[in-house]
Amino acid sequence: MALDRREFLNLGGMGLGGVALASLLGEAGLLGADRSPVRPAIDPARPYAPRPPHFNAQAQRVLMVFCTGALSHVDTFDFKPELVKRHDTPMPGQDKLVTFQGENGNLIKPLWNFKPRGQSGKPTSELLPHLGALADELCFIHSMTGKSNTHGPAESQMSTGYILDGFPSMGAWVSYALGSETQNLPAYVAIPDPRGVPQISTRQWASAFLPAAYQGTPFNADKPIANLQRPESISEAADRATRDFARLLNDRHLAQHPGDTELSARIASYELAARMQLAAAEVGGTGGESAATLELYGINDPNKNKASFARNCLLARRLLERGVRFVQLFNGAYAMGEGVGNWDGHKTIANQYPGHANILDQPCAALLRDLKSRGLLADTLVVFVTEFGRMPTFQKGASGRDHNPNGFTIWLAGAGVKRGYSYGATDDLGYRAVEDITTIYDLHATVLHLLGLDHERLSFYHNGIERRLTDVHGHVIEGVLA
Repeated sequence: MALDRREFLNLGGMGLGGVALASLLGEAGLLGADRSPVRPAIDPARPYAPRPPHFNAQAQRVLMVFCTGALSHVDTFDFKPELVKRHDTPMPGQDKLVTFQGENGNLIKPLWNFKPRGQSGKPTSELLPHLGALADELCFIHSMTGKSNTHGPAESQMSTGYILDGFPSMGAWVSYALGSETQNLPAYVAIPDPRGVPQISTRQWASAFLPAAYQGTPFNADKPIANLQRPESISEAADRATRDFARLLNDRHLAQHPGDTELSARIASYELAARMQLAAAEVGGTGGESAATLELYGINDPNKNKASFARNCLLARRLLERGVRFVQLFNGAYAMGEGVGNWDGHKTIANQYPGHANILDQPCAALLRDLKSRGLLADTLVVFVTEFGRMPTFQKGASGRDHNPNGFTIWLAGAGVKRGYSYGATDDLGYRAVEDITTIYDLHATVLHLLGLDHERLSFYHNGIERRLTDVHGHVIEGVLA
């Protein structure tokens, strides 16, 4: 049907009005958001090239400190006066409660005294005095919950979002999404405890179905990367000439197979390995560090386990300041034997924990202080986690606490989070989260948000499913954001 001039102008005006309305609604955040998956555009020849976030990021990099074995929240960061009051009495309403290792006994108060810290007055345990002294820097989440009371699956969920094997770790997702700020070191580095690996071993930093380029690279201050150094029998000039010739052959081979992404990614990984021969050797030492810095971390401590962990903490800082996107630092290792290498305090927690605390406390606190003094904490997000908490009771017939995923404490520090703040709560005895309950999915969503990534859209298509770190769950924990 033909339009006359009046109808044409009328319809045109309505169209312009609709455009204006859409613009105003968009500015007010009232339009429906685009929820389509976002898969980063990756050049196979440059898989580690930096990529933009979905929106402005407050954090540029992440340090995750993972205390394996399940650090007891009621003995460290979650003070419960009622637990002290009801010491050595049955837990109300939980007669013959059975948990991971069997029946529980009476309630047992914290084995170390709590006292207020800093301007915030946050009570923390004397077990960890150095970390407690930093209470004004920390954002505690006291209402974390997990899906498993078994170490392996619980470790897996904290690192990958899933209790089952076969899913990428958070560090792999972050390096897949954002690439790296450095082209001489990996985007994602895992630093196992000097005493050994976590219970699920290298799956803690695996890339699973993401491209292999995004798996974590294990570093250790005491055990440099194997086969990285040039043999003494080969001169530096010969080594450089060999790499140049290999690059020439690789480029020719790639030109004969255009579009072969696996080939280009393989070449890129070899070239990174070559650059790491120089960069990784430098970052793993203590060159350029002052005597005061070494003392701050406890690197010369006579306790060799503490000194080794201190060197790993210093290594973490040196990696972060050189542009590594995600550093996962482990405290505690899986070992056969009660409490030998981690925080798994089932039988004699009063004897086990002081030794572990001595290793963790000073070096970890020094790492935070050092990051802050260098201005790195302003855009680095620190995430301190464990796989679950422990019971407010002792196990029946033992002097230790059983596993408890129903409510435990983790904390954040640095970029984009509140300082000297506590979010959520467990009940009066520290048994179950009851206020602002959070999940590991929520934690992962929050970490991605602070990196400028929408956890509902960051995706990888695998076996017919748009996979994401948070599966179909998770909400950003708005209450902890600065």
